[in-house]
Amino acid sequence: VQLQASGGGLVQAGGSLRLSCAASGRTFSTYGVGWFRQAPGKEREFVSAISSISWSGARTYYSDSVKDRFTISGDNAKNTAYLQMNSLKPEDTAVYYCAATLRRYGLEYAASYDYWGQGTQVTVSS
Repeated sequence: VQLQASGGGLVQAGGSLRLSCAASGRTFSTYGVGWFRQAPGKEREFVSAISSISWSGARTYYSDSVKDRFTISGDNAKNTAYLQMNSLKPEDTAVYYCAATLRRYGLEYAASYDYWGQGTQVTVSS
């Protein structure tokens, strides 16, 4: 499966962005999807994950730093996952990557993912 992340940009603190992760090559419905980010000089870190975009009862996961501000979701018909980011802070500035896996557990760990998108830049100004 090929992943294309988009939706990044420059936004003021307190603003919102919605990132998209479009899949091609295979249906996304059988995959778990995660979002990770990497700021300059820092390691890649987990942001959020969903166990399936095709099931309303799918499990969702968030890092403590984004919980209650970010929401992960998906549209099975569009083969796309989303990350709605609200109340953005300057510390959210990073390149955001989406990733996909057939695993159902360990979705908080980058090593669990087999497919990665190219990343989209999010910059939050103070």
